[in-house]
Amino acid sequence: MWRGSELGSRLDPVQPTGWDSLDQELPGGGWPTRSVTEVLTAQPAVLEWRLLGHALKVMTSKGAQVVAVGTPRAPHLPGLLHEGLSERQFIWIQADAPAERLWVTEQLIKSNAVGAVLAWLPQARQEQIRRLQVCAQGFEGLAILFRASAARREASAAPLRLSATVGLDWELQVEVFKRRGPAHEGQVLLPSIPGGLSPVLTPRLMKPSVLINREAPDVVGRPAVTSRQRATA
Repeated sequence: MWRGSELGSRLDPVQPTGWDSLDQELPGGGWPTRSVTEVLTAQPAVLEWRLLGHALKVMTSKGAQVVAVGTPRAPHLPGLLHEGLSERQFIWIQADAPAERLWVTEQLIKSNAVGAVLAWLPQARQEQIRRLQVCAQGFEGLAILFRASAARREASAAPLRLSATVGLDWELQVEVFKRRGPAHEGQVLLPSIPGGLSPVLTPRLMKPSVLINREAPDVVGRPAVTSRQRATA
């Protein structure tokens, strides 16, 4: 018996995200298969590959194909290679019209022939998401839909919905606002540096928040430091 106050478990396989802290908040402990997952972002094509990079790397290393549908920008191959994705297992389908994106996404899910379908569907309607969710119940891979943050106000048939942003110190800030189980409070902070930047960032730039706090303590929204506080610091 499953109680609504408990985090739901899954009988179907899941794909670990690469972050233990995030896996602990997801039913089954990872990205779900046979189900649609929604990831909402304020700006498309900024953090998606970083968020899913580990899972996609594992899948492509096992020979599974990853298909990206309707990406807002052309995928940057060197960046994908840095994340560990094999270019031989990656397929990019350029579909500009919303109807084309939706049709291609549905056909890929129905085919059950790839390891992951990543689709950017900012204009998808509730009934269309519901149809994709029904199709995904027979899909053994990952079905990830990327939508705008404004879609949070809309109802959705996706059992798992997340909101993701980038923090000041490069980290990903993830909120799991819909899942099978109790409501998730707060954010999960995931340490993550954009691909290729780690070798060139100085120690100070690895933590920009510390640099800002030291050099601009009186910015709007932050309490000013008094002369007495400076003297005792």
